[in-house]
Amino acid sequence: MLREHRDLLAPIAAGGSLGSLARWGLAEALPQSPQESTWPWATLLANVSGCLLLGLLMAFVLGPWSTVPFWGRYLRPFLGVGVLGGYTTFSTYELEMYVLIGHAPALAMLYLLVSVVAGVAAVWLGLTLGRVIVLDSGREVVVGCVDPDLGPDPAPDPGEGEQR
Repeated sequence: MLREHRDLLAPIAAGGSLGSLARWGLAEALPQSPQESTWPWATLLANVSGCLLLGLLMAFVLGPWSTVPFWGRYLRPFLGVGVLGGYTTFSTYELEMYVLIGHAPALAMLYLLVSVVAGVAAVWLGLTLGRVIVLDSGREVVVGCVDPDLGPDPAPDPGEGEQR
C-alpha cells in the first residue's frame, strides 16, 4: 500500500512541518506551565480552529476541487493530513487532561466537555460555511452521487426521461 501512495509522503511531511510550526507559534503566544491548573487556551484554540478549517477544507474537496486531479491527489493530504494534522494537537490535549485531573478534576472535566463539543461544532460550522461559499459561487456541492447533507438521494421523478 505504501508503494502506491509514496508520492503523498512529501506533501504530507511538508504540510506537517508547517502545521507544527503554526502550533508552536500559538503555544509561544499563549504560554502555560505544565504544572499549572489553568485553562490550556493554546491547545483548545489549535484544536477547535483546526476542526473548523478541516470542515471548510472538506466542503471544497468534496465540491469544486474534486474534479481537478491535482487537488484531490495532493492538496487534501498536504492540507488535511499534513498542515491540519500537524497543527491540531490531541496528544497534548490528553496530556493536559492528565495534568488537570491531578490538580483540578472539575476543570479537567469541563475542558474535556468544551473541547469535544466545540470541536464537533467547529467541523459542522466549517462544512456549512464551505457549502454556502461553494453554492454562492454557483458550483455544485454534490459530487459522484454523494449528498453533502448525508440524506438519501431523492427518488427520480417518474415522468422524467419519458419521451412525449
